[in-house]
Amino acid sequence: MFFLIDDTLVFIDGGFLSKLSKHFGGGIRLKMDYIKFARNLAKNQNLLLKYLFYYTAPPYQDAEPSKEQAKRKESYDKFVYAFKKNKEVILREGRCQKIITRSNIAEFKQKGVDSLLVSDMISVPIKFKTIKKIILITSDTDFCPIISQIEELGVNVILYTYYERKENQNFQYLII
Repeated sequence: MFFLIDDTLVFIDGGFLSKLSKHFGGGIRLKMDYIKFARNLAKNQNLLLKYLFYYTAPPYQDAEPSKEQAKRKESYDKFVYAFKKNKEVILREGRCQKIITRSNIAEFKQKGVDSLLVSDMISVPIKFKTIKKIILITSDTDFCPIISQIEELGVNVILYTYYERKENQNFQYLII
């Protein structure tokens, strides 16, 4: 018999999880219930989900959006609307930047998302004094210092990431 003893917060790097979902979906994002997913991760650690923090950025929009951009934005807006209705979810949004490479190829990068995640994680001991364990889903090595700092403040970080040893892999790996 096991007991769920403590509340936890789950922090999801939406960009990473989306990329991972697409990887396992053979190029198509898998549909998932993020709340159920977060609850199950917490339950696997004998914890109860208090809040899910989800970090993302809206899709890029030109000044005059193309039909494809408008379609992406409409889909994103529906996702955000449904997500925000749940009181267990704290949705944090950065922005999306379009970068034109030297080869004249457009690349899109999330901006400000990692800063929001770091800010929220470091505030856990202040805003959520009873939380002693959090769950982080990411692969970004930028989070190594914050993980060490938050653990020094008495909050254990349970990391869920993905690692696959293959050549030409597009995943960054978090090693702490």
